[in-house]
Amino acid sequence: MKSANAIEQTSGQKHLKKRRGSSLRDDIELTLLAVPTTVWYIIFCYLPMFGLILAFKDYRIVDATKGFIYNLLHSDWTAFGNFEFFVKSSQFGIVLRNTLLYNIVFIILNIVIPVSLAILINQLYSKRKSKTYQTMMFMPHFMSWVVVSYFVFAFLSYDKGLLNSVLEAFGKEPINWYTEAKYWPAILVFMQVWKTMGYNMVVYLASISGIDTSLYEAGALDGASKFQQAIHITLPALKPVIIMMFILSVGRIFSTDFGLFYQIPRGVTNSLYQATMTFDVYIYNMLLTPNVPIGRTAAAGFFQSVVGCITILVANAIVRKVDRQSAII
Repeated sequence: MKSANAIEQTSGQKHLKKRRGSSLRDDIELTLLAVPTTVWYIIFCYLPMFGLILAFKDYRIVDATKGFIYNLLHSDWTAFGNFEFFVKSSQFGIVLRNTLLYNIVFIILNIVIPVSLAILINQLYSKRKSKTYQTMMFMPHFMSWVVVSYFVFAFLSYDKGLLNSVLEAFGKEPINWYTEAKYWPAILVFMQVWKTMGYNMVVYLASISGIDTSLYEAGALDGASKFQQAIHITLPALKPVIIMMFILSVGRIFSTDFGLFYQIPRGVTNSLYQATMTFDVYIYNMLLTPNVPIGRTAAAGFFQSVVGCITILVANAIVRKVDRQSAII
């Protein structure tokens, strides 16, 4: 009896060692696969964070014979002086207003429109038509804003633009679109939704494809219409994905697409300043201004990153209180 127990114990130990060896081998393989990504993040994401010191320094060339690091470390500390200059700037209110308002509109439309399109395309019986529509909507995602800006110029050009040609055909005066700020909020919102709705729609459509079809069959047997199935089956199943996309969007609420706000209006002119100036464009203009210390530019970018991090944590905390399982963190 003892020998049988000893044999069984020995066999169990060998099996445990074998499992441990297999797990260790798998861990080594996964670790090796993760090494290139880890090195990339260290070099390009974490090491450059040393430059955040610029936001707290009055950077000066202390010794021309020395390098950038030496001059940075020996420049005078300004504490929060660079941040104070940025916040008290006369442009800060316009920049903050535009950035927040545009992003709030983008967050709402980039949830409502893609979800609606995903539900509609999912209802198509023809797979060929479904793939065609998906491809047509997804294609703008791969287009550069520089390329898109030329298409927009072809429509909005004062002399030979398509829209002005249509207006003249109806006996109306042409509009100089690139000097009229009142039209640009609608133009920028339209272009942003046009370029991003295909990508967002595919994300929601992939989630819809994972919903158990028996739920729809049960709903149809109970007499539920397509609209009722979408409301009571599809949307509840999409809730975790919608909340995740919402939290990620809120984290970018203090950031904007530089190409959209700079390339599409073909630069921020004085006439379009009130409608197109956002944080990213403002920081870019600061970099191009010769007499603006680089520390103030770094402070503006640092402020943008910190506030964005805070907003995503707050949004996640609120979601965690309401629905713990839908929170990202």
